[in-house]
Amino acid sequence: VQLQASGGGSVQAGDSLRLSCAASGRTFSHMGWFRQAPGKEREFVAVINSGGLVYMADSVKGRFTISRVNSVNSVYLQMNSLKEEDTAVYYCASAPTGRSYSRRSFMSAASYDSWGQGTLVTVSS
Repeated sequence: VQLQASGGGSVQAGDSLRLSCAASGRTFSHMGWFRQAPGKEREFVAVINSGGLVYMADSVKGRFTISRVNSVNSVYLQMNSLKEEDTAVYYCASAPTGRSYSRRSFMSAASYDSWGQGTLVTVSS
């Protein structure tokens, strides 16, 4: 599976950005977003499974929305009310279907077998 993320940029606090991730090679996978801030470990942001079930990290609930369009095999992360602490490289990732996942397992990077190259989001005050 190849994943191509795009949409990052530099914005002011309170602004919005929309990240996109186009997948090729495998359809209807579970699709997630993770992020990694400088000096920190990669952390879960959101996931939307093949059936449309969504889990969000507590830190982004109410501000970020994940969605997918299966016809173009793409997943999106709409980020509103951005904060400085949202500054990070954002990665999209794909987890295979055919096995069961709990919320906890969806939040683990180890569940994902394909990763995009990352797109940088910088939020300044």
